[in-house]
Amino acid sequence: MIKVSDTAKKKVVQLMTEDGFDATNDFVRVGVKSGGCSGLSYDLKFDNSKEDNDKLFEDNGVKIIVDKKSFLYLVGTTLEYSGGLNGKGFVFNNPNANRTCGCGESFSL
Repeated sequence: MIKVSDTAKKKVVQLMTEDGFDATNDFVRVGVKSGGCSGLSYDLKFDNSKEDNDKLFEDNGVKIIVDKKSFLYLVGTTLEYSGGLNGKGFVFNNPNANRTCGCGESFSL
């Protein structure tokens, strides 16, 4: 399960609308890929189709799809949004990560 904070939900809905997606029908695709300064990095994008190997979650009114491989790295993660002058944008609070980089965009297990 992946959770979505209230601030992340507001930003997701805003960005989806700006990009021509419908937050009530379309998805946020969350994944993990090799790369980044800590070994693995998060991949976040909008999508309107679900593949056979995707897991679907809904939290706080946001539909999230994750491929089965990435899901193992993301169980229990909360998607948050940090705005303002020192904001980082979307932030993943991942309890599975042993180490994260300073920017919070990559991690290792």
